[in-house]
Amino acid sequence: MKNSNSQSLELTTHLNKIQYRADIDGLRALAVIFVVLFHAFPLLLRGGFVGVDIFFVISGFLISTIIINDLEKLNFSFIEFYSRRIRRIFPALLLVLISTYSVGWFVLLGDEYTQLGKHLMAGAGFISNLVLWNESGYFDALDETKPLLHLWSLGIEEQFYIVWPFILWITYKKRSTTLGVLLSITLISFILNVRGIHSNVTATFYSPLTRLWELSIGSLLAYSTMKENNFVSNLKEKISVRISALFLGKPEEEASLLNNVQTTLGVFLLIVAVCLCKEKSFPGLWAVLPTLGTVLIISSGSSDHDAWFNRKVLSSQFLVWFGLISFPLYLWHWPLLVLLPRIINDTSSHEIFTKVISIAISVGLAWITYILIERRFRFGAYLKAKTLSLIVLMILVGGTGYYCFKENGFKRNGLGAGFPKVVQDLSEYHYDPNGAYRVDICHLDEEIQFNSFDKCPDRWAPNGKNILIWGDSHAAHLYPGYQTRYSQSYSIIQRTAGFCPPILNDNFKGTKYCREMNGYVFDEIKKQRPERVVLSANWAKDKYNWQAVEKTVLALQAVGIKNIDLIGPVPRWDKPLSKLARRYIMNHQPLYHIPYRINSGLSTKVFKLDEKMRNFSARLHIRYISATDIFCNVEGCVTRSGDSVDTLVAWDNAHLTKAGSEFLVSHFPN
Repeated sequence: MKNSNSQSLELTTHLNKIQYRADIDGLRALAVIFVVLFHAFPLLLRGGFVGVDIFFVISGFLISTIIINDLEKLNFSFIEFYSRRIRRIFPALLLVLISTYSVGWFVLLGDEYTQLGKHLMAGAGFISNLVLWNESGYFDALDETKPLLHLWSLGIEEQFYIVWPFILWITYKKRSTTLGVLLSITLISFILNVRGIHSNVTATFYSPLTRLWELSIGSLLAYSTMKENNFVSNLKEKISVRISALFLGKPEEEASLLNNVQTTLGVFLLIVAVCLCKEKSFPGLWAVLPTLGTVLIISSGSSDHDAWFNRKVLSSQFLVWFGLISFPLYLWHWPLLVLLPRIINDTSSHEIFTKVISIAISVGLAWITYILIERRFRFGAYLKAKTLSLIVLMILVGGTGYYCFKENGFKRNGLGAGFPKVVQDLSEYHYDPNGAYRVDICHLDEEIQFNSFDKCPDRWAPNGKNILIWGDSHAAHLYPGYQTRYSQSYSIIQRTAGFCPPILNDNFKGTKYCREMNGYVFDEIKKQRPERVVLSANWAKDKYNWQAVEKTVLALQAVGIKNIDLIGPVPRWDKPLSKLARRYIMNHQPLYHIPYRINSGLSTKVFKLDEKMRNFSARLHIRYISATDIFCNVEGCVTRSGDSVDTLVAWDNAHLTKAGSEFLVSHFPN
């Protein structure tokens, strides 16, 4: 471990030598630790993803400090600024991109490798956030199939670095406008963020416009603290005068007390954010917690009379060391968490051990990357040559990713090579649920404003022989089965929407129109009086208010609906079923077909919920249909309804295919 003086010299090599602050490296350490623990153990640290927001504020503060310092001394250079950014970001990123792409060749499935090519291109071009935003949706691939998913935040930071120097350079020509411009940008971005979270959570999460305020608030802090008679210092001085009047303390003691109170409040806000923030409603107003907490901690300083927490905890050798490797650690940890379980054929029983090993390897690789790669490129001789070579190499990596994507992953099947044909078939398995679920026709998108079911061709039978399927995508996946079994005798009416369970008078997961949609459906029920109403939802994924479910059932009974079916949860696998079956075959050679039942990789929560829903239905005198009783027995749960890969009963880890839907409904009681 190097001492603080050498660190300061190394980290401030550019002309203006910005004063090094060890506590900021310590704050970086906390941020990366939060993120890594969240990705590895999300139930342990539910809000650990706010570490990214801490990084945003730090980045805005440090970058703006450098730019403003150079502008003040009249020696700011765009070329020099971007050259430093390239030498800071590109070396470690290139190493991780190339390594991930190389390992993916051997362990990813064909479609996953194609997707990796696209994400490689996006990572090299710093547009991962935009690509992931475009990919996102209810039926998007699982996060565990995207080893470069975490680069979305780097995309936002780099997009900030592209525009921010120009904004500061332009406004600094007329310095009286700088503060007003920074405040306006921050306020506009924050308003877009708060408004966007209620209409489109995904766009608000990934858009640089709704995240800009987190970086610009760091810039505001940098601007205010670098100006003489700045706002922050003046405010602190006024508060110190009040403290002096109350306690008659020494000036340095007053300042120290104020800084300690300030940092304590900042740490408290970070703890609250880590404990309470949820991805489904983030950023929005919740993002104020980590951003304001970070601002309070940074502005409380780390000198002898500044906050104790900054001087003793954040500036400790342990946290400073983690802070120095925070960037390569952030880059390494997610690819390892995704790819290592595939390399060692991990099973659910070894999951925790594998994650711990992944984190340990990430830390080791981060330290090696920092020592052998980062420092060698950032400092020393031949800086122009290093910069140009990094640019060329990044273009080549991005081009390789694009070519891989356009060539469908070179039709590579990863570890399937040399195994029975069924392994290749499973590697190439792809199922598009949109047609069977009738997405945007009778199954509404959760992020599109509710406009009733005008496009849906289902028509109510005038004789009352109607079956209404009501709920979210776990109701939509029942439609093919009902259509096959009952359409000769009944008119099947589908009224489903993503993330909207059949519960009256409420919205869910930030979806704005569930209440309106469900109210519309209930009005139809009152008018049409269907012979049977089917209630189905992803009960196993979310903790719904069962009192609200009961009120919905009672409301149906009150308007004369006698036949109400509550459909229990389908089996939930820990991976998409095709991938689980593929791994099962590879681990149980010789085996040349998909096993009819698999008893590993199943969520036990589903079976506990099944019993709870059975008792719930009996108490309300409605019919309960147990999907787990139909699919599962002591030998495991059904994986296929026929002999081919096309008859898999689920296309991801919990949604039924057309074959699975028909299998399930065909076993319903008469």
